[in-house]
Amino acid sequence: MTDNATITIDQLAECDARGNVDIIDVRTPPEFREVRALTARNIPLDMLDPHSLMKSRNGSATEPLYVICKSGTRGRKAQQKFIDAGFTNVVNVAGGTEAWVNAGLPVVRGRKSMSLERQVRIVAGFIVLVGTLLGILVHPYFAGIPAFVGAGLMFAGITDSCAMGLLIAKMPWNQVKDEGACCTVR
Repeated sequence: MTDNATITIDQLAECDARGNVDIIDVRTPPEFREVRALTARNIPLDMLDPHSLMKSRNGSATEPLYVICKSGTRGRKAQQKFIDAGFTNVVNVAGGTEAWVNAGLPVVRGRKSMSLERQVRIVAGFIVLVGTLLGILVHPYFAGIPAFVGAGLMFAGITDSCAMGLLIAKMPWNQVKDEGACCTVR
């Protein structure tokens, strides 16, 4: 495989129909719980250890490993983690789970949750509002709070990594407990 190997949803569905396809979903547990490809298993990007995963694979080490996320961006990051660790037979799923769902392929659906991106927008907006009000009503030095959040959001946009998002992802309401057979297949 090349460093930028990708596969379309249709190609992956054909491989999956033949069986023994190893699909790793690198989204957060709440995203995975909400909707996932039928045969995917969840290993969030921030917990991904390429060496441990490759050592524990049931299939042959020569078989490709497919990484999927929501739309493809985190899948590319996961693919790069594997390549950096010396594993090149890793394929990113173009379009991610959104494309899988849109293609009408079999999925497992569970309980919906608020997206991490939406939670970040709510928290950032709240901090900016409170900081601005404190700067106007209490002391001008509080204007540094919204400036700090703005700088953080700009940094997140440039680097495509968000410290606030990582922190919010660790909050108790974003942790997924084993809920047994809570999901439906469609």
